[in-house]
Amino acid sequence: MPDVGRTFEQLVAEAESAPIAGWDFSWLDGRATEQRPSWGYQRMMSARLANVSAALDLQTGGGEVLSGAQTFPPTMAAVESWPPNAALATQRLHPRGVVVVTTPSESVLPFADEAFDLVTSRHPNSVCWTEIARVLRPGGGYLGQHIGPATAAELVEHFIGPQPEAWARRHPDTEAAQARAAGLDIITMRAERLRQEFFDIGAVIYFLRKVIWTVPDFSVQQYRRQLEELHERIQAEGSFVAHAARVLVEARKPGPSAFGA
Repeated sequence: MPDVGRTFEQLVAEAESAPIAGWDFSWLDGRATEQRPSWGYQRMMSARLANVSAALDLQTGGGEVLSGAQTFPPTMAAVESWPPNAALATQRLHPRGVVVVTTPSESVLPFADEAFDLVTSRHPNSVCWTEIARVLRPGGGYLGQHIGPATAAELVEHFIGPQPEAWARRHPDTEAAQARAAGLDIITMRAERLRQEFFDIGAVIYFLRKVIWTVPDFSVQQYRRQLEELHERIQAEGSFVAHAARVLVEARKPGPSAFGA
């Protein structure tokens, strides 16, 4: 239900002051909802990690998803580029024996060729297939849950209009072609479209501050008019509905299987 007890300015101030480090969205509890994909990525990831000797998690955020794995392989590393997230991941994962490495965004991975049986990533902002292929051993695999094309399109279009070029880069066919060009075989490309619902403008602001690629130059000051319009719409209709696109991606480097999948 929309928050009718607080003004636009109060909701804005609250959302602007909320901490956004890490990949924990519990601040949105009761203020926004999003359906989850049917495949259960974290459960799949955990099962794969239990059956390999060396694994790497890319763009791990604050380690929230990776830390849900029941068992880690003897060698487990995670990479994160944003220092506040890397600090959270270190606190969360180091006690469990995971090495967290901070690297510049989209840089070459600081690992040797053929170092890992498994590479994982949930909601990567970008995917460097050539680097994934390089660090995978023959027979090794990649498991990811990617952001699909036109995710939250209704929200994006409200603020900056359609983004066909950006959405095309997220298309499963595009990613599959890039993976194959890097020398990987595609095992699975499975897409689902999932309902998102925002119940107050503070939830929208928090989401856009945290998921920065949705509206890349977002700030309350720059988009105040659009925020005010959306606030009025939520107050009148009860919520704002968008749809997230998620893609389950499984790829493998040619060779004898390195894990049971």
